Amino acid sequence: MPFSLVFTQEAKGNLEELVREPGLAKRYKAVRKTPGFLETNPRHPSLQTHEYKSLTSKSGGKVFEAFAEQGTPAAYRVFWRYGPGKAQITIVAITPHP
Repeated sequence: MPFSLVFTQEAKGNLEELVREPGLAKRYKAVRKTPGFLETNPRHPSLQTHEYKSLTSKSGGKVFEAFAEQGTPAAYRVFWRYGPGKAQITIVAITPHP
């Protein structure tokens, strides 16, 4: 089942920073593939999606972490949750691994 994506203001800002900073171009290239995988299959093997237990959404729902990069210092992760509507995923943040 395909999903539509919603980005929080924080996630939009995270993406804009990746685009704006020339030194982060390689990171942006890796990160920009992740939403496509989330739209078609949030459990795609390359995302290594798992629940991020130390974070919950404001509505009390589960927040998940998906890998945008692997094997890289401070590899980028995409934090997301299901909703707010049916067949929607909200991208909460796009950050280096905490």
